[in-house]
Amino acid sequence: MQLKHYITAFFVLTGCLLQAQQDTIRYTGETLSNVDYHHGQLTPAVGVHNIQVFRANRQHPEWAGGMNWTYNHQPMLVSWNNTFYLHFLSDPVGEHVAPGATFLVTSKDGYQWSAPVTLFPEYKLPEGFVKEGRTEVAHNSFAVMHQRIGFYVSKEQRLFALGFYGIALGPKDDPNDGNGVGRVIREIKKDGSFGSIYFLRYNHRFSEKNTNFPFYKKAKDKGLIAACEEILATPLLMQQMVEEADRNDPLIPLKKDYKAFNYYHLQDGRVVGLWKYALTSISSNEGKTWEYMPTRAPGFVNANAKIWGQRTGDGKYITVYNPSEFRWPLALSVSDDGLHYKNLLLVNGEITSLRYGGAYKSYGPQYVRGIQEINGKAPEDRIWVSYSMNKEDIWVAKIPVPVTSEVTADVADDFDALKPGDELQRWNVYSPLWAPVAIEMLNGKKVLALMDYDPFDVAKAERVVPEAAKMKLEFSVTPGQTTNGRLDIELQDAKNTAAVRISFDSTGAIITKAGYRDRGLASYEAGKTYDFVIELDAEKRFYTVSVNGGKPVNGIFFAPVHKIHHVTFRTGPVRRFPDADTPTDQDYDLPGAGEKDKKAVYRIGYFRTAKQ
Repeated sequence: MQLKHYITAFFVLTGCLLQAQQDTIRYTGETLSNVDYHHGQLTPAVGVHNIQVFRANRQHPEWAGGMNWTYNHQPMLVSWNNTFYLHFLSDPVGEHVAPGATFLVTSKDGYQWSAPVTLFPEYKLPEGFVKEGRTEVAHNSFAVMHQRIGFYVSKEQRLFALGFYGIALGPKDDPNDGNGVGRVIREIKKDGSFGSIYFLRYNHRFSEKNTNFPFYKKAKDKGLIAACEEILATPLLMQQMVEEADRNDPLIPLKKDYKAFNYYHLQDGRVVGLWKYALTSISSNEGKTWEYMPTRAPGFVNANAKIWGQRTGDGKYITVYNPSEFRWPLALSVSDDGLHYKNLLLVNGEITSLRYGGAYKSYGPQYVRGIQEINGKAPEDRIWVSYSMNKEDIWVAKIPVPVTSEVTADVADDFDALKPGDELQRWNVYSPLWAPVAIEMLNGKKVLALMDYDPFDVAKAERVVPEAAKMKLEFSVTPGQTTNGRLDIELQDAKNTAAVRISFDSTGAIITKAGYRDRGLASYEAGKTYDFVIELDAEKRFYTVSVNGGKPVNGIFFAPVHKIHHVTFRTGPVRRFPDADTPTDQDYDLPGAGEKDKKAVYRIGYFRTAKQ
């Protein structure tokens, strides 16, 4: 009899374990990132475009839409009325160092963005205010912004922006401790104008009597009131406010200090919740309760940075996050069912220089956020996410759907012959505002142009090719100058290891890397087109390169690889700072942080490959 009980208990326990495995998202792949490289040695997802939205500049605010604040972070994104709206919080120098405000930028296509405008302005605190647990007394003091939820599209299809005014009166004071002022809401209208600002929800000690904006219930706009009450009645939206809200707020279902909540629905209607550190749980009742306390998703690697999850237009699911204990690289993983994530691919493996020091400015592309499913259906062929770089500059990434890391057909990209809009569909693009990558006209024909006048960043375009040990590559480059700039052309494997590098240097020479040294191939002139033919054999570590039909020059791979996976065009050298041992909290500005460099441009007319 006792044995029977043991057997029964065993099967009950086994069943519970299997159920727990089924109901918890997990990473089942074997790929892990290597933080010794900014790209983590992760294979690029084909066709990802990283576009810089805002570039901080203290010295020249006229080049930053009139802004001279250099702490910019926590972007939120929505698509509405055929327009992208992105807002981000900002402080003059460092995190949670007042005053704070929230700024809005817009775009019709995700590539060209407006100058920032103030969405939620600086907010003056009551004179003499003393925060619970602190000794500082407010005197001509201002709030800081902090929000985990950015937009809401109401049932009437009106767009509302949300923000939170927190209080940080001194060093290491936390604006998310439940002792802030409160959450505000503001309509963004179709003509680009804004409605009035209202408080959606107060923190304790604040009310209509001691705040600068009216309570939403005082509005004459019934649609705004309805939108506010829709938000307050939606647990999955309220859960995103837990860090900033009162610790006993009855409208927040799970009151534990789990950070940066977001969610998506599985095909069976259940909800997957995600938090920082890749914590996760499942809800069967729209977030009113959770099946278990959030726990780290098995196999996922993620630290104190946000993780974003959503369903994609092909019926699959994606998570985008930093798969390390650092805030680089930015990567994605795909799941067929929303529970089992099977791969790890690169979204952005670049880290630009942190130009302005400041409190808690972490290096890397971080704090990723996409478009909430409640705010509209995602396009079937792409997803868009926003993120900050170094808590200084604001970026977006367009990720094609379905997600893939391979190209099977030989490449034949004649840019002038491709349909408008299709030219860069299979190219990976890293395009800063001062180092843009774009299709432009040269002598009446379309070309791929890499321009660079940024002393601290690079333009980069990559083409994934049919992975092979033997191949032939053909492309043309037309340099715009000879005395400044640099273009590196690298043949790389799936882990981004370069085996061959050919460069246009700043002295008018075309060179190739030969071990320790560079070897001259030819001289070049501004405005002249150079046609390259490269044939390679990775097994023998051997390649030949011919310029403008000249005699092929023999070379040896400067690093061994098994196969070539993609070709990179980049207007500057590989960056290796910061690394895993670099101290965080950079407290110094870089010399010339706000200045421009002399412009350089390189134009690619065609790119072709053939397996051999």
